[in-house]
Order: sequence, then C-alpha cells, then structure tokens
Amino acid sequence: MAKHFLPNAMLGILGGGQLGRMFTMSARSMGYRVTVLDPDRESPAGSLADRHLCAGYDDAAALKELAETCVAVTTEFENVPADSMRYLEQHLRVSPSAESVAIAQDRIREKTYISGVGLKTAPFLAIEDEADLDQALGAYLPGILKLARLGYDGKGQVRVATADEARLAFGELGGKPCVLERQLELVAEISVIVARSGPQQVACFPVAENRHESGILDISIVPARVSDAIADEARRMALRLADAMQYVGVLAVEFFVLEGGDLVINEIAPRPHNSGHYTMDASLVSQFGQQVRTLCGLPPGATRLLSPVVMVNLLGDIWRDDEPAWDRLLSQPDVHLHLYGKKSARIGRKMGHFNVLSESVEVALSKALELKQALQKP
Repeated sequence: MAKHFLPNAMLGILGGGQLGRMFTMSARSMGYRVTVLDPDRESPAGSLADRHLCAGYDDAAALKELAETCVAVTTEFENVPADSMRYLEQHLRVSPSAESVAIAQDRIREKTYISGVGLKTAPFLAIEDEADLDQALGAYLPGILKLARLGYDGKGQVRVATADEARLAFGELGGKPCVLERQLELVAEISVIVARSGPQQVACFPVAENRHESGILDISIVPARVSDAIADEARRMALRLADAMQYVGVLAVEFFVLEGGDLVINEIAPRPHNSGHYTMDASLVSQFGQQVRTLCGLPPGATRLLSPVVMVNLLGDIWRDDEPAWDRLLSQPDVHLHLYGKKSARIGRKMGHFNVLSESVEVALSKALELKQALQKP
C-alpha cells in the first residue's frame, strides 16, 4: 500500500462550512486532529477543529502553515482556488487533486471533460462571449443558461426558450462564460457517491433518488426507486469517470434519468455531497468517514446499506422567529437530526438535515414528508 496516515496525524481542510464540520467530526472520532482554513471566525467546522486558521483560501502564510503542520489536506467545496491546491500539492498529500477540483469548478471544462471520456451529458453549448450567441442555438432550446463558474443550488441559472431570451439572460448573468444546456424531459434525478483511494481501492454507496425545490436538494430517497439496470449503469458510469480522472477522494456524480432509462451526467462534485448525508445513519461508513480514509491513503470502508432511508434538508425558511419544534423529530426513535451549528438562519440557507430509517422506502418517505410538513407549521 502507498504511504498512509494513522490516528493522531493532523489533517487539513479548506473550508469550514457544514461539510467541513462533518468531516472534522468524523476525523476526530477516528482519532485524527484537524486544522480548518476558513475566513469566517464563526465557521461551523472551525468551532470543532483542533485549529482554525482564520484567513483567506489564497493567504500565503496560512497555506504555508497548513503545508508545514498537516500530513494531508482536503477541501469541502470546489470553488477553492485551484492555485492554492497546486501549492499544497508541492508539499504534502492533497485529495482530491488540484486538477480534479479545476475540472469540477468550471461547467464548460467539466462537461467537455465528461464528454471526452465517452460519457453522456445533456447537449450543451459553451457561451464564452456574445459572439457565441450568434451561433445556431435551436438545438439547445428550450434550455438552461448556467454560469460556468460559482453557480450552485440553482443560483446563476436562467431558463430560456428562445435565442432572444438566451441573449437577455446572458446579459443578466453579467456576460460571464456560461453553458447553454438543452432542457431534457426527466423521469428522475439520481446520484452516486464514489470513494476512491486508488485503482484497486474503490467503493460506491447505494444510489440515491433526489428531489429538488427551487434548485436546492429537498429530499434523498435510498435506495433509489429505479431499476437494477439503471442503478448498475449509474455506478458503472461514476466509476469510469473516477478512473479517468485518476481521482482520489470522495466524488459525487449527479445523473438525469430519461425516458427509456437512458442516463446522462448532470454535474460532479469533488467532495462529499448533500445527497450522501443519508450515509451518516444508514451505512456502515459515512461519506465523511470515506473522505478521511481516502485522504489518509487507506482503503474505503464497506458501503452496505443498513436500512432504507430518506434524508430531508432543513433550510433557514423554517426558523421564523424562534427555533423549530425539534421535539417533533426527537420524539421519533427512527429519526436522526443533524444541525450544522450556523449562527443565523436565512431563507434558502442549509441549516441541517434529518434522516428517517424504516423497514421500507415507502414507509420512510411517508414519515419524512409528514415530519417535514409538521416542522413547516407555525
């Protein structure tokens, strides 16, 4: 086995949000120490880490300190400066690689790369400047114009039906590089979380079926209610992409399921993913445990599903003037609540999630929807 790191080693992470917090909790429970680099003094992960470097992600002194005090560094989000990752790669193990992060943080590059390795995406056109809007757009309309960089949770996206609407939307998005992606008729949206330490050390979690509201993940249902053939194909495609990228770490791959069972890749995330939060209670190892293991050069843990499960996102919308009625969740023995330690709630902000475990997906989903509705009531 390649060099690996064992408990008591100091691990670093770029980003102190909820994903960094859950990584920190997993790492510390496994006996590792953690340094978080995040500019927010009240970051959810920074409050739990052994050390919190409160500085920008491109701060030379902070990066030098990470390089000198940690054995390995990971990230919780794809929009970290790739140059920071490249600097760290010169000094210590970085997972995922700067190259993998660079691919995922630019939609044009991401979709071009995926297509280049022989995997399907929705038909798309790169719009780098106004001149690209003079091309024949009909093959991509009606479609969705998406910012190539920094868009997330439905932000930086505009639905367009005509070429004139596409030109107007491009201006509204600041004239920045975009992709125009043809809108497809979807049967379902699913995702696969891959953990990869090397070519012979790869594991896939069970496929999740995802529902979104206003571009933000609302519910994940596991196992996904798709055929075995579709689930197997999704895992095969995700593994093929991870192998092509020579990926090391946790990789999320989102898919559209089309009529007839065809699959196209929507996008990837070089980190644990919201749709993998079910693993915290319903799998032998969580996606964050896998992030620790792959970062440390250890083989991924077993990913067997222990129970059907439904994950529900908790957004700041339900806070109103007071804390939500948590007793409605905590009084249920088969419900697991996870809050992210954020100081303030606002509409659309991810504040936590809960997992409902049951003997069947149908029962878990029914209960999850009932509890979600109860929390939304004043």
